[in-house]
Amino acid sequence: MAAYRVPLKDMQFVLYHQLNAPQGWQKLGLDEVDSTTADAILEEAAKLVQEAIAPLNREADEAGCKFVDGQVSSPEGFKQAYQLFCDGGWGALSGNVDYGGMGMPKSLVSTVEEMVQGGCMSFGLAPMLTSGACLAIDAHASDELKNRYLPKMYSGQWAGAMDLTEPHAGTDLGLIRTNAEPNQDGSYSISGTKIFITWGEHDMAENIVHLVLAKLPDAPEGSRGISMFLVPKFIPNAGGELGERNAVHCGSIEKKMGIKASATCVMNFDQAQGWLVGEAHKGLQAMFTMMNYERLVVGIQGVGAAEASYQNAAEYARERLQSRSIDGPKYPQKPADPILVHADVRRMLLTMRALNEAGRAFYIYVAQWLDAAKFSKNEEEKTLAENMVALLTPIAKAFLTDRAFDAAVLGQQVFGGHGFIREWGQEQHVRDIRITQIYEGTNGIQAMDLIGRKTFACKGALLLLLADEIESYIESSVTSETQRLAQNLKEALTLAQQTTTFILDAAAKDKNTLGAAAVDYLDLLGYVCYGYMWLRAAVAAGSIEDKELAQQKSLLAAFYMERLLPELDVLAKKIRSGAATMMSMQDDWF
Repeated sequence: MAAYRVPLKDMQFVLYHQLNAPQGWQKLGLDEVDSTTADAILEEAAKLVQEAIAPLNREADEAGCKFVDGQVSSPEGFKQAYQLFCDGGWGALSGNVDYGGMGMPKSLVSTVEEMVQGGCMSFGLAPMLTSGACLAIDAHASDELKNRYLPKMYSGQWAGAMDLTEPHAGTDLGLIRTNAEPNQDGSYSISGTKIFITWGEHDMAENIVHLVLAKLPDAPEGSRGISMFLVPKFIPNAGGELGERNAVHCGSIEKKMGIKASATCVMNFDQAQGWLVGEAHKGLQAMFTMMNYERLVVGIQGVGAAEASYQNAAEYARERLQSRSIDGPKYPQKPADPILVHADVRRMLLTMRALNEAGRAFYIYVAQWLDAAKFSKNEEEKTLAENMVALLTPIAKAFLTDRAFDAAVLGQQVFGGHGFIREWGQEQHVRDIRITQIYEGTNGIQAMDLIGRKTFACKGALLLLLADEIESYIESSVTSETQRLAQNLKEALTLAQQTTTFILDAAAKDKNTLGAAAVDYLDLLGYVCYGYMWLRAAVAAGSIEDKELAQQKSLLAAFYMERLLPELDVLAKKIRSGAATMMSMQDDWF
């Protein structure tokens, strides 16, 4: 079983050559961030992950968390690794500098997130949830709450969790029953039960700050009546230190398919004291500030674990001896050739790598738009960035995780029977990645968001923004060596636009067209986005000094265009079949 190694060289290629991140940072006025600073951050983060976090992954999966008398104990080694993570200031990397954060751009922070998630997804969920909670507090809470909570959350002294789902209310949060009663001191008494709360209780931090969705007594019906409340495990005293225990407790932890080393909790609130975050009845707005962050990081989780699966599979393929090459022995001095010589094994490994490396570039690309939306002083650029984030976020969450799962299954398949055995580690990656397709809004919900709100509602206007950028890049940057790849992408983009027009026309007559086409449409745009990433990689490869890496990138770009991008033809044909067959089956026939 291969030890996880951070793909540092590829991250640097994407940042500095493929996506020109330092120029983007400079344009946004982030003068303190350059390639030298970025390299120092990347190298130190890689060292922490490889030495302290990744070695925990296998044993922690076996041990899991322990739940005794309402207390959750994290797996052995997690507390120490969490302390190292906090001591290094990693939880403050993207935080607001006014409260002790470092203010680093998301396009850089996202690569560190991949390292942590690739090293151990269960562990990585803890800082991920804290960062998301900090983002919502910073964007929506009062100055008093920010000053009291953000510094200690950035430092890791206090952790964060978000409490949305209830037993009867998942996607449809308008059905929640958790209620909030106003108190005379301006706080609220929160009562209700939340489920599937990741790291809702644990022993790694001294306090846990819950962001809880609840309804006030005068709340309107449905989602318009949701408010968000900050509910700490321990209520800080006047000096900001830990005070009395709040009435929020873990009722149980789930037994799960994957991410077994993280605690997925049932949380009970029994008139727990909380404070309103943002405006009353505007909790969804605050929640989506957090959720959009989490959705990108969930995509990053998938890429990180799929990268670990690839490394494991590639090492096994180089070492496992089975049979001879179909066109004669490649290693005649050995009793058999490594399975790497066989075309089908190469198909699996190349597919994994083509998907993983495109996924890495794509999440950094989306993060660049997030940076522009946050830091740009130009209102026109900021609006464009916000629109691009709106379009790309559901693709980043769903397409990255779906393709990461595909890659992990291929990595398991490379091992044959050994891939089904726990000791080799491949089955864990499959189990862990599976949740990324489900939480933070299932991938089907992401597809409905893309085709409904982000396409049909605006008559395809957001897609035109992406198409304009891709066409502009082809016009200005493509070289003679990459012309064929550019033509592949142009044809794919044209097909995507034609398919979008078909959907808009068909859905105007039959709204079921949207649901019937949603997942295929998201995949179609996802393959186009990955194609754009590979074209940019191939163009960038022509100007780097590392000729071996350049050749690898060029070959992988050609492989993607020839072997994976043609999936668009099938997807477009499926979409054009319409909704009639899907919707004709009577309910009682299922």
